[in-house]
Amino acid sequence: MIIIPARLESSRFAKKILADIFGKPMVIATADRVKEIDRVVIATDSDEVVELAKSHGYEAIMTSKDHQSGTDRINEAVQKLEVADDEIVINVQADEPFIEVDVVKAVYNRVKSASDVMMVSCYKDIEESFANDPNHVKVIMDAYENAIYFSRSKIPYDREKNCGYFGHLGIYGFSKQSLGEFCSLGKSPLEDIEKLEQLRALYYGKKIAMVKVESRSFGIDTKEDLKKALEIFG
Repeated sequence: MIIIPARLESSRFAKKILADIFGKPMVIATADRVKEIDRVVIATDSDEVVELAKSHGYEAIMTSKDHQSGTDRINEAVQKLEVADDEIVINVQADEPFIEVDVVKAVYNRVKSASDVMMVSCYKDIEESFANDPNHVKVIMDAYENAIYFSRSKIPYDREKNCGYFGHLGIYGFSKQSLGEFCSLGKSPLEDIEKLEQLRALYYGKKIAMVKVESRSFGIDTKEDLKKALEIFG
């Protein structure tokens, strides 16, 4: 199952999930990208988004306005939908209207083979211009391709000026059980400082398996991001 958390308000870009993406609202454009993979449900805090989703043929479910992260929102949706215990749940952010099917499938397939990790996500090589942008999240990993840390800052510090950078894509895969476990953890200080929900897992010593993908997509956090994306994909 793919669940798209779709909070209507956004501090950096008001109602960005309704922004026009070549004739479609962003949240619908995102759903259209992934609908061939599995069942898609849009989890939102807005009656407007529920009606929008239904008008485009998508399931939608109302969730609390109080959630601090998209993953907490999809966990509420999973409980309301009475999802089977063996279900794989993929969190695709509503601001990824250009995400490639193969990227989501790569995360899905890694979850199926994961045994000792809390969640699965993905990354790609990025240019230094993206590494310098705090709206694009960076990740560093250990020898086993598990995440060590995610940051809006440029990491690692390249003292010798010869390393590359990895950009994180906001796709998360869980089993139903691990999703519930993640959401039972208390909110972490690092998560609050960086405003990155995945840091909750690392703070409590849980593993996040990372899958390297080829992707041109990036999350749209600002109006500048939207302008850049429309230029790239237009």
